[in-house]
Amino acid sequence: MSEGDNADKEADHHPYRRPVDAATLILVDRSSAVPKVLVGKRHDKVVFMPGKFVFPGGRVDALDSRVPVAAPIPAALEANLLKGRPKITVSRARALAVAAIGEACEETGLCLGRKNLGAPPALTGPWKPFTDAGLLPDPSGLYLITRAITPPGRIRRFDTRFFTADASAIAHRIEGVIHADAELVELVWVELGSKPLADLHPMTRNVLNELERRLAKGPLGHDADVPFFHFYGGKMHRDVLGA
Repeated sequence: MSEGDNADKEADHHPYRRPVDAATLILVDRSSAVPKVLVGKRHDKVVFMPGKFVFPGGRVDALDSRVPVAAPIPAALEANLLKGRPKITVSRARALAVAAIGEACEETGLCLGRKNLGAPPALTGPWKPFTDAGLLPDPSGLYLITRAITPPGRIRRFDTRFFTADASAIAHRIEGVIHADAELVELVWVELGSKPLADLHPMTRNVLNELERRLAKGPLGHDADVPFFHFYGGKMHRDVLGA
């Protein structure tokens, strides 16, 4: 359904909420002719996008800026994250990339990291699986695909940076993360253009379209335009970060 269909219309009467920073990770498997992306089905009882297929992600936490990493984020990725308004710090840019990895690990059990050759730091909370596996999160293989801000009036508002990474970067898998009572109740690798992707939330579909265009041009790079979806004048607009 389109965003304008009444049956799929999101409530937009809630009081104004300032969007909070969030990060999402789109894992891509390019081992076959048609790339596949990982999507998860959200629980029917969650507040935000219940029952929808989404990419794993969530809000940025204070800890994300302090988590040690196996390698720094590339300078070109940092530059892309610093584009646009409101302005953010280098530390915040790093936290966004790290948060994408942490949220994906927590929600799907798939962790992007690299073996830690030194004494492993004792990471806690959602980062504990990295310590248990002798890994440090590795944001060096991330690419920024899109930024999008949830329109006003929604019950939750996020200023989300959508990253992508190759599935070959998965260094550790945690069993039992996906189950009937979890935030994501199902994980599916689906081919681009396939039927399971037809019922995505309109913004999720916009992001996927941007990724598909990037992949069609060959290997990913940091020099491509990064679209920015945001709401003003009563309409959703697509701009380019830094333009």
